[in-house]
Amino acid sequence: MSFEPKSLTISQLLNHYTLILDELHHRGVVRTENSPIGDYAEWLVANCLNLTLENNSKTGYDAVDGQNIKYQIKGRRITPKNPSTQLSVIRNLESHHFDFLIVAMFNAQVEVQKVVKIPHEIIQKYARYNRHQNGYILYMRKDVLGDPLTEDITNLFL
Repeated sequence: MSFEPKSLTISQLLNHYTLILDELHHRGVVRTENSPIGDYAEWLVANCLNLTLENNSKTGYDAVDGQNIKYQIKGRRITPKNPSTQLSVIRNLESHHFDFLIVAMFNAQVEVQKVVKIPHEIIQKYARYNRHQNGYILYMRKDVLGDPLTEDITNLFL
Protein backbone atom coordinates (compact mmCIF):
# COMPACT_ATOMS: atom_id res chain seq x y z
CA MET A 1 0.00 0.00 0.00
CA SER A 2 1.49 3.30 -1.06
CA PHE A 3 0.61 6.56 0.60
CA GLU A 4 2.05 9.73 -0.91
CA PRO A 5 1.03 12.64 1.33
CA LYS A 6 3.04 15.20 -0.69
CA SER A 7 0.71 14.64 -3.67
CA LEU A 8 -2.44 15.37 -1.65
CA THR A 9 -4.18 18.69 -1.11
CA ILE A 10 -4.55 20.09 2.38
CA SER A 11 -8.21 19.13 2.32
CA GLN A 12 -7.35 15.56 1.34
CA LEU A 13 -4.68 15.33 4.06
CA LEU A 14 -7.14 16.54 6.70
CA ASN A 15 -9.71 14.06 5.42
CA HIS A 16 -7.20 11.20 5.82
CA TYR A 17 -6.31 12.47 9.28
CA THR A 18 -9.95 12.45 10.42
CA LEU A 19 -10.53 8.99 8.90
CA ILE A 20 -7.50 7.66 10.75
CA LEU A 21 -8.61 9.26 14.03
CA ASP A 22 -12.12 7.84 13.56
CA GLU A 23 -10.69 4.35 13.03
CA LEU A 24 -8.36 4.64 16.03
CA HIS A 25 -11.36 5.76 18.09
CA HIS A 26 -13.41 2.82 16.80
CA ARG A 27 -10.59 0.44 17.82
CA GLY A 28 -10.46 1.98 21.29
CA VAL A 29 -6.94 3.35 20.90
CA VAL A 30 -7.89 7.03 21.19
CA ARG A 31 -10.66 8.39 23.38
CA THR A 32 -10.86 11.95 22.07
CA GLU A 33 -10.21 13.56 18.73
CA ASN A 34 -8.00 16.32 20.08
CA SER A 35 -4.98 14.56 21.54
CA PRO A 36 -4.12 11.34 19.72
CA ILE A 37 -0.61 11.07 21.25
CA GLY A 38 -1.98 11.50 24.78
CA ASP A 39 -4.85 9.10 24.11
CA TYR A 40 -2.50 6.56 22.56
CA ALA A 41 -0.16 6.82 25.56
CA GLU A 42 -3.10 6.20 27.93
CA TRP A 43 -4.28 3.20 25.91
CA LEU A 44 -0.78 1.74 25.56
CA VAL A 45 0.11 2.15 29.25
CA ALA A 46 -3.25 0.78 30.40
CA ASN A 47 -2.89 -2.28 28.17
CA CYS A 48 0.75 -3.01 28.99
CA LEU A 49 0.33 -2.52 32.75
CA ASN A 50 -3.14 -4.06 32.99
CA LEU A 51 -4.74 -0.84 34.24
CA THR A 52 -8.37 0.19 33.95
CA LEU A 53 -8.85 3.51 32.17
CA GLU A 54 -11.24 5.92 33.83
CA ASN A 55 -13.70 7.98 31.83
CA ASN A 56 -12.41 11.24 30.35
CA SER A 57 -14.17 13.39 32.92
CA LYS A 58 -12.36 11.84 35.91
CA THR A 59 -10.48 14.53 37.78
CA GLY A 60 -6.77 14.14 38.32
CA TYR A 61 -6.00 10.64 37.11
CA ASP A 62 -6.44 8.44 34.06
CA ALA A 63 -6.30 4.84 35.26
CA VAL A 64 -6.30 2.54 38.29
CA ASP A 65 -4.81 -0.86 39.00
CA GLY A 66 -6.26 -3.80 40.93
CA GLN A 67 -5.14 -2.28 44.26
CA ASN A 68 -6.88 1.03 43.43
CA ILE A 69 -3.53 2.78 42.89
CA LYS A 70 -4.20 5.81 40.69
CA TYR A 71 -2.12 6.77 37.66
CA GLN A 72 -1.87 9.98 35.68
CA ILE A 73 -0.57 9.16 32.18
CA LYS A 74 1.21 11.59 29.86
CA GLY A 75 2.59 11.06 26.38
CA ARG A 76 5.17 13.12 24.55
CA ARG A 77 6.24 12.79 20.90
CA ILE A 78 9.73 14.15 20.41
CA THR A 79 10.67 15.15 16.88
CA PRO A 80 13.58 16.96 15.23
CA LYS A 81 11.29 19.97 14.70
CA ASN A 82 10.02 19.88 18.30
CA PRO A 83 12.57 18.30 20.64
CA SER A 84 10.92 19.69 23.78
CA THR A 85 10.31 17.23 26.59
CA GLN A 86 7.64 19.42 28.21
CA LEU A 87 4.55 17.49 29.25
CA SER A 88 1.03 18.83 29.15
CA VAL A 89 0.00 20.72 32.27
CA ILE A 90 -0.58 18.83 35.51
CA ARG A 91 -3.44 20.47 37.37
CA ASN A 92 -4.21 20.36 41.10
CA LEU A 93 -0.96 18.61 41.95
CA GLU A 94 -1.31 19.52 45.60
CA SER A 95 -4.67 17.68 45.77
CA HIS A 96 -2.82 14.36 45.32
CA HIS A 97 -5.41 12.88 42.90
CA PHE A 98 -2.91 10.28 41.62
CA ASP A 99 -0.20 8.11 43.13
CA PHE A 100 2.10 7.78 40.12
CA LEU A 101 2.73 9.65 36.90
CA ILE A 102 3.55 7.40 33.96
CA VAL A 103 5.26 9.18 31.07
CA ALA A 104 5.56 7.54 27.66
CA MET A 105 8.01 9.25 25.33
CA PHE A 106 7.83 8.51 21.62
CA ASN A 107 10.04 9.32 18.66
CA ALA A 108 8.76 11.07 15.53
CA GLN A 109 7.30 7.77 14.22
CA VAL A 110 5.43 7.26 17.54
CA GLU A 111 7.67 4.39 18.59
CA VAL A 112 8.27 3.99 22.32
CA GLN A 113 11.63 5.44 23.35
CA LYS A 114 11.25 5.56 27.12
CA VAL A 115 8.52 4.97 29.70
CA VAL A 116 8.98 6.02 33.31
CA LYS A 117 6.96 5.71 36.48
CA ILE A 118 7.31 8.69 38.83
CA PRO A 119 5.90 8.77 42.36
CA HIS A 120 3.62 11.73 43.06
CA GLU A 121 5.73 12.92 45.98
CA ILE A 122 8.74 13.84 43.83
CA ILE A 123 6.93 15.58 40.97
CA GLN A 124 6.69 18.92 42.76
CA LYS A 125 10.47 18.79 43.27
CA TYR A 126 10.92 19.15 39.49
CA ALA A 127 7.70 20.72 38.22
CA ARG A 128 7.14 24.46 38.16
CA TYR A 129 3.80 26.16 38.68
CA ASN A 130 2.60 28.22 35.72
CA ARG A 131 -0.11 30.69 36.68
CA HIS A 132 -1.15 31.30 33.07
CA GLN A 133 -1.88 27.57 32.59
CA ASN A 134 -3.12 27.14 36.17
CA GLY A 135 -1.03 24.06 36.71
CA TYR A 136 2.41 22.52 36.93
CA ILE A 137 4.79 22.12 34.03
CA LEU A 138 7.21 19.20 34.04
CA TYR A 139 10.04 18.53 31.61
CA MET A 140 11.47 15.03 31.18
CA ARG A 141 15.05 16.09 31.76
CA LYS A 142 18.07 14.24 33.16
CA ASP A 143 17.31 15.31 36.74
CA VAL A 144 13.83 13.77 36.64
CA LEU A 145 14.87 10.70 34.66
CA GLY A 146 17.89 10.14 36.89
CA ASP A 147 16.10 10.57 40.20
CA PRO A 148 16.43 7.36 42.25
CA LEU A 149 12.64 7.27 42.75
CA THR A 150 11.91 7.48 39.01
CA GLU A 151 11.53 3.94 37.68
CA ASP A 152 12.40 3.20 34.06
CA ILE A 153 9.78 0.67 32.86
CA THR A 154 10.55 0.92 29.14
CA ASN A 155 11.33 -2.81 28.91
CA LEU A 156 7.65 -3.58 29.61
CA PHE A 157 6.70 -1.80 26.36
CA LEU A 158 9.19 -3.31 23.90
